[in-house]
Amino acid sequence: MATHAADLIRGPLARDRRVLLLGPPGSGKSTLAGALGAALEEAGRGCLCLGADPGTPGFGPPGAVCLGRWEHGDWRLEALEALCSLDAGRFRLPLVDAVRRLLRPPLAGTLLIDAPGVVRGVAGAELLCALLEAAGADLVLGLVRSGGRAPLREELAAAGVEVLWMTTADGARRPGKHQRQRARTRRWDAWLGDAGVRLLDLSGLALLGTPPPRDVAHAWRGRQIALLEGGRTLTLGEALALGDDGLQLRAPAWQGRPDALLVRDARRGADGELGSARPFAADTLAWLPPPDVRTHPARKQDTGPRPVARVGQADAALINGVFGDPLLHLRLRHQRRSLLFDLGMPERLAARIAHQVSDVFLSHAHLDHIGGFLWLLRSRMGDFPPCRLYGPPGLARHVQGLLEGVAWDRIGDQGPCFEVAELHDGQLRRFRLQAGRTRPTPLPGRPAPAGVLLEEPAFRVRAATLDHGIPVLAYAFEPPVEIAIRKERLASHGWPPGRWLGELKRRLLEDDRGAVIALPDGERRKAGELAEDIALIRPGRKLTYATDLADTADNRRRLVALARGSHTFFCEATFREADADRARRTGHLTTRACGEIATAADVGQLVPFHFSRRYGADPAPLYAEIAAVCSRLAPPPKAPGQSL
Repeated sequence: MATHAADLIRGPLARDRRVLLLGPPGSGKSTLAGALGAALEEAGRGCLCLGADPGTPGFGPPGAVCLGRWEHGDWRLEALEALCSLDAGRFRLPLVDAVRRLLRPPLAGTLLIDAPGVVRGVAGAELLCALLEAAGADLVLGLVRSGGRAPLREELAAAGVEVLWMTTADGARRPGKHQRQRARTRRWDAWLGDAGVRLLDLSGLALLGTPPPRDVAHAWRGRQIALLEGGRTLTLGEALALGDDGLQLRAPAWQGRPDALLVRDARRGADGELGSARPFAADTLAWLPPPDVRTHPARKQDTGPRPVARVGQADAALINGVFGDPLLHLRLRHQRRSLLFDLGMPERLAARIAHQVSDVFLSHAHLDHIGGFLWLLRSRMGDFPPCRLYGPPGLARHVQGLLEGVAWDRIGDQGPCFEVAELHDGQLRRFRLQAGRTRPTPLPGRPAPAGVLLEEPAFRVRAATLDHGIPVLAYAFEPPVEIAIRKERLASHGWPPGRWLGELKRRLLEDDRGAVIALPDGERRKAGELAEDIALIRPGRKLTYATDLADTADNRRRLVALARGSHTFFCEATFREADADRARRTGHLTTRACGEIATAADVGQLVPFHFSRRYGADPAPLYAEIAAVCSRLAPPPKAPGQSL
């Protein structure tokens, strides 16, 4: 590197320039920056470096973009702008904004931009172009391994910037994950070495970035926090505890009056190491074998694996797999109750599930979304309460047509009964339909403010109208809170679980904290007192379901608003980018559109589905295209011979 540096300052760096150092992780960019700094200092010239890799910084604290000057054999930190994340790919727009702020004053001398190692896919291309523009770079020094292919060549050619490629040193390699984490933590500990502890009043501060909910104190502990004034970073610190009186923060001293707090996903874990916090919404996603393969091994058709997600107090299963007819089963645990989203032909749902279905939310009445209605109809023969169906305008007519396609001469007045609600511009038009009756019975309509179709103490379901050539509905399942019982507290009191816990949860969901609960030992206590003693109450986790929509600006806007902050987002990704014309003709999303919508909505985990069966032989490219634009993708595990 020293030899390369000496040659460079006699050649392309003989005058002061702005130089972007480009290369994959472990290619030696930071080492080259140091060698260039030393060579320029020896030549009596000044050198600045912009460290733009927040996860593996060459100098300064991790989680920030740092500006340093080479002096006496090392970089001296002059300024920084907080990112509060180690993920340059996901937060590339805030990173580029931080670069612009640091370079706003004129800088003299040669400037090096030590770019992140994000050099693949859409994230790499977008980040490169944005950094070149923000930094005003007029030269790119690219590092590539011997025999390797230089990254982002097309983007560099289009940018019209001078590019010099260098071969990485033979020993250059990326340290292992744990080694990187330990080195990052040492830098963070050094930054906090002489930091003090202060109690910060949050009442007058704006919360920016992706902060955890204020009422989930444990999610704040260990978070990297930045104090801002007028958009500029005053200091960078670590949250110790969040209480009613404010935030206890360990941070170096600062000057100024902060007006905002920036929080993202950089966090010290229970092991003491600085890393990326798991998304607040992320839980384990399970994948079951394809239903048709498991049940009918002789069948050739494969509808793909079935994702099953635990979302707070509900379990969500995509019954027909990622290639099959849409049918999402949402089981409400401890209630013996189910909700269905769409009614594709059910491959494995038992009749007993149909007995527990209280509400069905249909996106629209295309056959692959309503074809399972006859299964629901047949399974509800007998003494069952009416099942509620929700959907876009015209749903009652479609359901009535399905009922009239069957002869009901032997059922009399005992036919299955349904209440159908159609969403019309913020109003619900409601009808009662019964097998054997020739006409629907109109029911009183009601308003649906903000698209709320169903609201109960435990949850609400909200809809947004989208365009698929015909109106379709996307849905969000939104529990306000989740109530968990602390088993160790039950054991300390000697109280066995039982129906009394269900009564306690119901009273708390109804905000009836004064209700008296009878305990197993005969004692009686108020629900509010019990909540403080044995319950954990935290914000609910949202699930959003969307399928069959065209990629239009209005659809994107409506769906992002509906899905924002979802724990789990089930979203169609019907076609690959190469088939974008077919997607436009048929009113479906491509893989890229699906990933971009999920990223814009900042969801916890994205579960793409409703893939076209043309890709069934090799789904790996589908997931690869989504992953290029969305870091929250939940792909299935690799199968033998697959490249997922």
